[in-house]
Amino acid sequence: MSAMTLSDRDLPNGDLWVFGYGSLMWRPGFEFLEQVPARLIGEHRALCVYSFVHRGTPEKPGLVLGLDRGGACRGIAFRVAETRRDETIAYLRAREQVTSVYREVTRSVWLENEARQRVSALVYVVDRGHVQYAGRLSLQEQLRHVRQGHGQSGANRDYVLSTVKAIEAQGFRDTQLHRLAMMLRDDGHSRHPAPGDSP
Repeated sequence: MSAMTLSDRDLPNGDLWVFGYGSLMWRPGFEFLEQVPARLIGEHRALCVYSFVHRGTPEKPGLVLGLDRGGACRGIAFRVAETRRDETIAYLRAREQVTSVYREVTRSVWLENEARQRVSALVYVVDRGHVQYAGRLSLQEQLRHVRQGHGQSGANRDYVLSTVKAIEAQGFRDTQLHRLAMMLRDDGHSRHPAPGDSP
C-alpha cells in the first residue's frame, strides 16, 4: 500500500508548520524555530492505530495515537524554517509512514499565543481503511495491547506515559489517556509476584 503524501504544490509556501499530538510533542526529532500550543478542530487524538513496528509487532501489536474524525485536539505546532522544509518532510515521512497507516494532510490549526492566529499545518491523520486502524477500543482492550506492545522504539507503556507527561506539561488533560496511564502506573506498583505465584 503506497503512502498517502502531499505533493509540493499542496503544501503552503514559506516556513512549514507541523502539528504534533503524540510522540512528536515530546520527541519531534527535527529542528524548529518555535513551538506553540495549538488546537485542531474536526479531529481528536485517539489510541486507534495498531503498532506493528515502533511499539509492537504484527504478532503482538501495540497501540499508538492517530487523529480520528470528530471533536478537537490540543497539541503543539512547530514552525520549521523554509530552508529545512524538505529534510523535515522527508524525516517525518520516514518516521510516520513506515506502514502507510497515516494520511499526510494539511489542516488549519489555531495557535494558542497572543496573536491567536490560524496557520496551515502538516498533520498525520489515521487512514480508516488501513488494516492497522483499530477503531474505538475499550479501555481494557487498550490496556491489554499497551501492556504487550514492544517494538523498535521501545515499550508501548513508555510511549503512553511520555505522551501524558507532555500533555500535562502543556497544562491540560486527555481524560481517556490519563485513565489508561493511571492503570499502567498501577501495573508498575504491582509487578512483583507474591511468593508462590507463577511467573
